[in-house]
Amino acid sequence: MSGTEQLKLFAAPARRVCVATTPEIEALLAGDAPVAIGVSGGKDSCAVAFAVASHLDALGHRGPRLLIHSDLGRVEWRDSLPTCERLAERLGLELLVVRRQAGDLLDRWHARWEGNLQRYRDLRCAKLILPWSTAAMRFCTSELKTAVISRALIRRFGGRTILSVSGIRRQESANRARAPIARVQPKLASVGRKTAGFDWHPILEWTTEEVLGYLKSEDFDLHEAYTRYGSSRVSCAYCILASGADLLASTSCLDNRDLYRQLVELEIHSTFSFQPERWLGDVAPHLLAPDERSALHCAKEKAKRREAAEATVPEGLLMMRDGVPQRVPTLTEARLLADARRTVADLLGVEVLYTEAAEVREHYGLLIREQGHRISAAGPGFGHQALPGFEFENLPEADP
Repeated sequence: MSGTEQLKLFAAPARRVCVATTPEIEALLAGDAPVAIGVSGGKDSCAVAFAVASHLDALGHRGPRLLIHSDLGRVEWRDSLPTCERLAERLGLELLVVRRQAGDLLDRWHARWEGNLQRYRDLRCAKLILPWSTAAMRFCTSELKTAVISRALIRRFGGRTILSVSGIRRQESANRARAPIARVQPKLASVGRKTAGFDWHPILEWTTEEVLGYLKSEDFDLHEAYTRYGSSRVSCAYCILASGADLLASTSCLDNRDLYRQLVELEIHSTFSFQPERWLGDVAPHLLAPDERSALHCAKEKAKRREAAEATVPEGLLMMRDGVPQRVPTLTEARLLADARRTVADLLGVEVLYTEAAEVREHYGLLIREQGHRISAAGPGFGHQALPGFEFENLPEADP
């Protein structure tokens, strides 16, 4: 649904909606458990904030409640924090703003790329790994939102069971369609601070029409990404899950253009497109200088050659999640991997170790022996099956 279509719904009469709960949630609310409502500035988080505040008032809830916003830094729309501030003022609630201490999401993507490049140099991964978050590896959510928010709530509400509210809806995606109304959130559990917690999704069943109609009934103005720039959603200014239309809408905001060029620069440097089937540099090439467009074209050609070289690497040579090989390659397999590494190193202009078949075999054997020593030192019960995942190079990381 486009931003324009959403604005038409915003003008439509409100439909009656209700808040979804469970017996566990109702019991905690009856006990005045603290309630923290995650807000991003988008329509869903604004709607859930109004709905939950109204629900708590109706229950006579006397426990602490607040809005919490995880600021992702340079990747945010300029109106996201102001919208959250307007919402907090309207509801008369505290707005707690939290940030990742190690840097914003753009820093995280750059650090991930440098780390992955070093792992490739040292042959701790058989194929080069992209810098970006993906639908299957949403560390942008797990690290920069869930983890940061959970730590702040644990500090704030020691000794309590915390309800962390978010405005996800089944209509949004197949993954969210399977989400429960409430579930235990392990990241809210702290032995030292004696906390526990639940994720609560009160508007899980609402439709987009119901969300927009409800906000209209509350007379709350939408984020300018919808009203001024025609975006259908508000998350990062450039989201790895965004449609082409929404990415283009973001470029129409002058404040987002420096970020656009920085992201394209990382595409060029890494030879990995921002999305699996879309180069961000192709969304608004008119915003790039001639030398940037030329560099992007070269990056695409390098990406094709990198992918072709790495396609020759046998699947059995991919590392497990902790960087340990599954087995020692045959001489023929090792030669294929060494050839691919030389090609990739030449394409990216970097120096790598282990570019000969014998070196590859020796290194794989060493890594396996080192893992064997670690298992022996850990004692009985710790074996290969206890390793945290399999083939870390191509399996998704869980999104809490």
